[in-house]
Amino acid sequence: MNEHDRNAAAYWSANLRLIIGSLIIWALVSYGGGILFRPWLTDIRVGGTDLGFWFAQQGSILTFIVLIFFYAWRMNKLDKEFGLNEE
Repeated sequence: MNEHDRNAAAYWSANLRLIIGSLIIWALVSYGGGILFRPWLTDIRVGGTDLGFWFAQQGSILTFIVLIFFYAWRMNKLDKEFGLNEE
């Protein structure tokens, strides 16, 4: 395996870790916060409703938007690290 192949494999591995981490966070917030953890979140009030309902209705959407910006920022850093950035 030459240097280019090792560099490509490391880049792809870092990209997959980022994608999997982002999907885990999104799943925990949307499925976990809205469904699984809802009984424990009912006593916490946010905007006139319980936190579990808030996660189900707004939290997962807002988390997804934050993850999009985080992914773009982190991929730009990753591209620069591996010399693949656009200039």
